[in-house]
Amino acid sequence: MVSQINRITVNPNVCLGQPTIREMRITVGFVLKLLASDLSVTEILEAYPELENEDIRQALNYAAWAVSERTTNIPSA
Repeated sequence: MVSQINRITVNPNVCLGQPTIREMRITVGFVLKLLASDLSVTEILEAYPELENEDIRQALNYAAWAVSERTTNIPSA
């Protein structure tokens, strides 16, 4: 998995240690919020030319990996 998310960095001195895209101060969470706001990848890349398509793909991979590692106990009804 590491090779698939090599553009995602975590540095306690950048964005309070949140996962960022290549330490550019653009967080994975921000990219996900843009996508959730119904912006297309093309629109995001136009608005943030420092990003690349691979950055967005890896942000999604990182989020999927992070969520899959968490477990939640849901009480049965």
